[in-house]
Amino acid sequence: MAADRRTVIENCAIATVDADDTEYTDGYLVVAGNRIEAVGAGRAPEGLADVGRRIDATGHLVTPGLVNTHHHFYQWITRGLATDHNLFDWLVALYPTWARIDEPMVYAAARGSLAMMARGGVTTAMDHHYVYPRGSGDLSGAVIRAARETGVRFTLARGSMDRGEKDGGLPPDFAVETLEGALAATEETVNRHHDFSFGAMTRIAVAPCSPFSVSTELMREGAALARRLGVRLHTHGSETVEEEKFCHELFGMGPTDYFESTGWLGEDVWMAHCVHMNDSDIAAFARTKTGVAHCPSSNARLAAGIARVPDMLAAGVPVGLGVDGTASNESGELHTELRNALLINRLGAHREAALNARQALRLGTYGGAQVLGRAAETGSLEPGKLADLVLWKLDTLAHASIADPVTALVFGAAAPVTASFVNGEQIVQDGRLLTVDEDEIARSTRAEARRLARIAAQG
Repeated sequence: MAADRRTVIENCAIATVDADDTEYTDGYLVVAGNRIEAVGAGRAPEGLADVGRRIDATGHLVTPGLVNTHHHFYQWITRGLATDHNLFDWLVALYPTWARIDEPMVYAAARGSLAMMARGGVTTAMDHHYVYPRGSGDLSGAVIRAARETGVRFTLARGSMDRGEKDGGLPPDFAVETLEGALAATEETVNRHHDFSFGAMTRIAVAPCSPFSVSTELMREGAALARRLGVRLHTHGSETVEEEKFCHELFGMGPTDYFESTGWLGEDVWMAHCVHMNDSDIAAFARTKTGVAHCPSSNARLAAGIARVPDMLAAGVPVGLGVDGTASNESGELHTELRNALLINRLGAHREAALNARQALRLGTYGGAQVLGRAAETGSLEPGKLADLVLWKLDTLAHASIADPVTALVFGAAAPVTASFVNGEQIVQDGRLLTVDEDEIARSTRAEARRLARIAAQG
C-alpha cells in the first residue's frame, strides 16, 4: 500500500457497503496513495504522518463509487430517437444509423457518456461496444482513450455481430463482422489493452452482442476464447418476450438453456437485462454464479418488463446496475438508477418488500463490482481496497429534512456530488469534472450527432 501522502475525510456519514453493511453517522476515512487505509467512527486518529489534505465533509454521505455494469457509449449521439418503440422495432429503426458510425463519432460519444456518469458518482464504468462497420477506424481504441482521459476505472466489453440481415439478423450486413474477423479482433483487443493487475484501470471482456445478432459458432468460440485468455464474458440475455420466442424458434430452447449449451453460464459471465427469467432460469444463474446487469430505466423505456431482481438476490445471483445505452436511457446517469431500481421493482410481485434503500445502494456499488469481477478491489469502503469513493451533499433543500442519509440518497432527488475519487485521485469537484472540459464535450457530441444524422439521411 502506497502511504507517501494521505487524504483525511472527516465529519461525515459513511455507508461502507461491506459484508455487514457497516455505517457511521459521524465518521472518518483515510486514503493513503490509491488505497483506503482506515475508516471508522468519530475523528480520524491523531498524529497521522504525511497528510496532504483534510476534507471537512460536514453534511455529506460518503459511499463507494458507483459501478456501471452495462452501457453502449456510441448511442450518446443518437439520443431522443425512436422514443415510442419496443426493443425490436427500436433496433430496426436505429441500426441503419448506427451502422454509419466512425472513430471520431465513437470517441465523442464515449466522452459524453463517461462525463455524464462520472460527474454523477460513477467511478467504475463499462462499455459494450458491438457495432464495427467496415472502414470505421479504431473504435475500441477510441473508447479506451476516452475512459483514460476521464479518469474512471473501465472495462471494454469488446462486442461483435456476425448475423446480418441476409442471415435473419437485424443489423445491416455491412455493419457485421465475419466469425473469424470478430474473434481475431477481439483477441487482439485483449492482448493490446487488458491489464490483469490489481487495481487495473483498463480491462477487456469478450462480448458477442445477443442471440439474434450472433451465430451459435461465435457464441461458442467466443466463450472458449475468453477462457483461454482469462477474461470475462458479457452479452444481452432474456430482455424481451420476443427474444424468448426467437430462441425457441431458432434453437428449440429458451435463452438460458441456449446460453448453457454454448458455454455461457459461469462465474466469469454477466448478462444484461435478464427480464424474462422463470424459476429454472434463476436457479441456473444462481448455481453457476452468472451475474446480471439490471437496467431498470432502459427496460421501462423499451417496455421490456420488470426483472425479478428480488428473486435473483434471494437465490444468490450477483446483480449490479446498468445505465444501458443512452438511446434507451437518455439521462445517461447511474445514480438515478438507484431510485428507479427500487421503485420499479416495487411494482412487481413483491410490492413494497421488493427492495429497500440499502439494497439499492448495494446494487449500485458492491453488486456492480461483483458482476465485473472486481469485488476484491472496489465496491465497498474497507481498508486495503482501492480509493474509489464519492461525497454526496445532503444538507441542501433537496435532502436536509430526511434524517437517514442512505434513504435521502436513494429516495430523494439526485444528490449533488461534491467530490469523487478514483484510485485516490479526485476527478469531480462540486459537480464538475476536473479531468475534461464538459462544455467542449457538449459541443463536440452535438456536432458529431448532427454529422451522423446527415450521413444516415443520405444513406
